[in-house]
Amino acid sequence: MIIIHHLGVSQSDRIVWLMEELNLPYQLKWYNRKADQLAPDDYLALHPAATAPVIQDGDVMLAESGAIVEYVCHRYASGKLTVGPAQPNYAEYLYWMHFNNNVQGLFFAKLALGAKASSPEAEMIGKAIKRREDSYFRYLDQRLSVSPYLAGPEFTCADVMVIFNLTSLPLFGGRTIQDLPNAKAYVQRIGERPAYRKAMQIAGPTAAPPAATRS
Repeated sequence: MIIIHHLGVSQSDRIVWLMEELNLPYQLKWYNRKADQLAPDDYLALHPAATAPVIQDGDVMLAESGAIVEYVCHRYASGKLTVGPAQPNYAEYLYWMHFNNNVQGLFFAKLALGAKASSPEAEMIGKAIKRREDSYFRYLDQRLSVSPYLAGPEFTCADVMVIFNLTSLPLFGGRTIQDLPNAKAYVQRIGERPAYRKAMQIAGPTAAPPAATRS
């Protein structure tokens, strides 16, 4: 059985969501953040990359959301929720699978820039970051004006990968979607999925460590 090493208020909640969507058994091991909001030492020791999420499948310890969702879907769900190269929406699927890291790269760049004293250089970099970030989000809203889900008419792993950036990341200062009507409707649509609701109750940003794990 897959063990999800879940860091509270982190991207590992999407792996819980994925498992619920696929109706696969899993065990949830919860880790609380330290007083400084950083991951505890025992979580950092799980994987050399020292990032969340991390899953454990027998002798396999795997990090990175994109790798994890593909691994789980192909190994345990016969490729369900993925899109293959022969399918017409493969390019869209690939793009939105990688949207997560692009947006979060800009998010962390903004945090680093904000910690520095104001300068002409910092102002120029800040404008470039905002322009790129706004472009990403405008494209997302444009895509959702013609498709109910990011890769096409069906819900896929691309949606699992993206939604954190639209819901949880703004809690830390990430870009909001208040000016993006199609993205707002999309988040509401995702929020009505039973598996998403259950996952957020179990491991979402307002969830508490469970008394027991699911099997």
